Amino acid sequence: MKIIIAGAGEVGFHLAKLLSYESQDITLIDSVKESLAYADSHLDIRVLKGDATSISLLLEAQVEKSDLVIGVTSSETTNITLCLLAKQLGCKKTIARISNTEFKKNKSLVDFKKLGIDELISPEELAAEEIQLLLNQSAFNDTYEFEEGALIMCGVSLPKSAPFVGKTVKEAAQIFPELNFMPIALQRTGTQFTIIPRGDTVFQEEDQVYFITAKEGVSELYKLTGMVKRDIKNVMILGGSKVGYKTARDLCKNKFNVKLIEINKEKAFDLAEELPNALIINGDGRNVELLDEESLSAMDAFIAVTGNSETNIMSCLVAKSKNIKKTIAMVENMDYFQLSHSIGIDTLINKKLLAANNIFRYIRRGEVVALTRLNNLNAEILEFIVKSGSSVNGKSIKELDFPKDATIGGVIKDGLGIIALGDFKIEEGDRVVVCCLPSAIPKIEKMFL
Repeated sequence: MKIIIAGAGEVGFHLAKLLSYESQDITLIDSVKESLAYADSHLDIRVLKGDATSISLLLEAQVEKSDLVIGVTSSETTNITLCLLAKQLGCKKTIARISNTEFKKNKSLVDFKKLGIDELISPEELAAEEIQLLLNQSAFNDTYEFEEGALIMCGVSLPKSAPFVGKTVKEAAQIFPELNFMPIALQRTGTQFTIIPRGDTVFQEEDQVYFITAKEGVSELYKLTGMVKRDIKNVMILGGSKVGYKTARDLCKNKFNVKLIEINKEKAFDLAEELPNALIINGDGRNVELLDEESLSAMDAFIAVTGNSETNIMSCLVAKSKNIKKTIAMVENMDYFQLSHSIGIDTLINKKLLAANNIFRYIRRGEVVALTRLNNLNAEILEFIVKSGSSVNGKSIKELDFPKDATIGGVIKDGLGIIALGDFKIEEGDRVVVCCLPSAIPKIEKMFL
């Protein structure tokens, strides 16, 4: 695919890096020479310096031959203008990063596709949604919902007490035959290898395992992983960033008790006006005495979303030392993901990764309606819609020549989530959730074309 990315900041560079690994034809545009220099020397991509809304620059980038234009500069106006121009100049699909979430909320009033924008994404809104989901499924360290919860992906580090530790997948299935979930990926503690579980794969203590489950399977999964679902009501948020504000706003709407700590006095006053149902505290959240004064130990969850990754990690460790049930830290450095469980933080989130997940489904072939890349695992989960001409249409799962590096986690049929086994017949219109390693992606895409 020929892809043009405007904006060489965090999200743009991360996207360019991921896409260049897949040998896509990438052109990265930015107005700041320094931002492009690192990308130019480290990635196999083309870079162009200049204004992304310049028609002559877009023509130089061969926008008329492009399959996708992605506007992820820091300027919402630039991103929207770029997409409008690109579509007029012949680009097939466009995606604009926005910060004003009113645009997404009022899609029914304004037809952005008619204007030339196929998709609007807000990394901050995605991060706030992720936090809300993690709080709802408090025992798990990674979650994702397909079709509003018809199927749910849950990630968990297996404790010693989990009843299927030491057993193979096949043995676990025989002992618990009525289970409504399917293991789709795992990573052994201390390794960087992702395993797609097969019947003879043995579950081990501290494995990071990802399951696909139907709604009714979530409570079973709690029991069988030895995890406890904790009710979360009192939440402390460190940092009044866009993510902090959106998270507080959403949690207040859902009747959580929210305390938000913001170091900047003027910003704290603004937040107090905008969030009347939250308690806004002006102070330095790195100060342990302040946290104690504000009853940190009485909180059920602590969420650190300042602009500093190290501050977020350290403050979460302080919260963990006070026996807080759930800690979530926002980080910029992807390398920190490997450390999260070993240092004791429940979940790390990263805006770049969330935005990339949202955009990646447009790069995949076949009708992909959802995609998520697993935190710190070299695997993707894709949701395909089965078309009449798809080679999987009309076949049972056991009839499919499925690659070893991929597995079907579940199927959504007529809005109902099903953990589908070998005899299940796939039909047109079904939504099939597949977990696969990068090596299997081309073959899987062909099967659903």
